[in-house]
Amino acid sequence: MGVKAATRLSPRPSVFKSLGKENMNMNQVKKNMVVCKYWLEGRCNRNPCRFLHSNNKSKYSWKNPTIKEQKMNNNSNAIITQTQDNIGKKTQKSTCKQTHHQNYSICGKGTEDQLHSWFHGKELSLVAKLEGHSKAITGIALPSGSDNLYCSSKDKSLRIWDYSTGKCGTVVDLGMECETLVNEDSWIFAGLTDGNIKGWNLKTQSQVILERTGGKVNAITTYNDLLFAAIQDGTILAWKSTSETSFSQVAVALKGHTGAVLSLVVGAHKLFSGSADHTIRVWDPKSLECMHVLKGHTGDVTTVLCWDNYLLSGSLDKNIKVSSLNLLLHAWAATENGNIEEIYQHNVDEEMLQFHGILDAEDKPILVCACKDSSVRLYDLPSFSERGRIYSRQQVETIRTSPGGQLFVGDARGLLSLWKLT
Repeated sequence: MGVKAATRLSPRPSVFKSLGKENMNMNQVKKNMVVCKYWLEGRCNRNPCRFLHSNNKSKYSWKNPTIKEQKMNNNSNAIITQTQDNIGKKTQKSTCKQTHHQNYSICGKGTEDQLHSWFHGKELSLVAKLEGHSKAITGIALPSGSDNLYCSSKDKSLRIWDYSTGKCGTVVDLGMECETLVNEDSWIFAGLTDGNIKGWNLKTQSQVILERTGGKVNAITTYNDLLFAAIQDGTILAWKSTSETSFSQVAVALKGHTGAVLSLVVGAHKLFSGSADHTIRVWDPKSLECMHVLKGHTGDVTTVLCWDNYLLSGSLDKNIKVSSLNLLLHAWAATENGNIEEIYQHNVDEEMLQFHGILDAEDKPILVCACKDSSVRLYDLPSFSERGRIYSRQQVETIRTSPGGQLFVGDARGLLSLWKLT
């Protein structure tokens, strides 16, 4: 493993579509007198549309009552599109099930007793859409104290966006598909499909490469001076930091899982790992020994989250299990069969992929859950009442929350959307 200076790339032009350029030919659009048939049916999603949207609307056309018509931004440098301002402040009706399955077919009933929207719920608005990646987004990093947003993709690139303007200033060629991206302290780590990990220290502007042969990296986390990586072959690798800019060349392997390790989280001074073998293992990060194996899920454990004194786990078995960390750490003698002594279980009608937590304006906790049906679901805690859903045209690959009620959603198309609790 070598330590070398981070490569500085000159900023590239913005990858966003210029709203000004898209709208500079509005007069030409108006000359086309062919009326858009999709608009007549109330389901045109093009803006602008090259066909005419007549003022004489068909009586069968549908208009979302929660969305106000907005003027297009003619500034060619404007790259953040404001949409659906505070749609959640109005009383929400139920959402038509026909409009938010994976293929997004339109129900065609033309009724207004149900909404047809990319989101339903309360107090959430779409702030921006960041385009540029050509394949699925796999990770989002928001380093503390930085003005940049980092985003990785299966297109083998890492894009660095200016958080204040939304412009992509730098594109880093990773040379390999990236599976996960995290920021820990002053570091950003990218886990690649070949098993290697690339790290950048934002403070010292140095780069490290932790080399390993085979087995893609599914998740990364840190504890004190240790870096942990979840590997597809069922092992967890641990590297020790030897200085501010380097790590040990040889990794220690934590073995025990019989399936791919899919998720990692540190809480209560313990390391928790979720696996495709349907179990959660609890490790002592100091001794690197497995302390306990938690059973109970009947599907791959795709996500684990420690929040306050609780461990939340999500699985392809469509269940969310909530366990008390105090009980798990101090009362294992009573769990001879190894089952998770959860204090609550919530059944979801879809397989779960990833968890994150967020606080609303009143500092109330909300669990954000990315599901396999191309949706992101928000649950009020501890009641688990559903607060709302966000829908994506393709599968949601990764989510990330940040202070201030911001939620980032990356999908399989390469689109990164920013939502905000209002």
